[in-house]
Amino acid sequence: MVIGTFSLIIIIFLYVLYLRYFPIKGIPCIDVNSDQIEQLKLKLDIRDYNSSSKREVKGSITMPVAYLKRYYREIPSKEVHVIASDVMEKNLGIRFLRNKGFKVSSYTITDCKCE
Repeated sequence: MVIGTFSLIIIIFLYVLYLRYFPIKGIPCIDVNSDQIEQLKLKLDIRDYNSSSKREVKGSITMPVAYLKRYYREIPSKEVHVIASDVMEKNLGIRFLRNKGFKVSSYTITDCKCE
């Protein structure tokens, strides 16, 4: 019984690490200052309100990652471009949106340049 409980704790720990830190493959990064970002149909800003108000992205819908679970039904399009402040926020947001049937076409991390 003790070994089973310990194994369950390890599995949960590894799952949480996967959700937050394991990179998502196949989604291109677009620099926030590029011309490509202006042409995107729906830009979803999942940064918290303090970050998004300091450095606003023109034409984006602001919905912090903490509010996605409650308000994802209000996102008007199924294809989105995600704007996040760091890699962990990007991973959590993209995984959540994919699980809810959204197609994430690209992303932007505002605190670093795309390679």
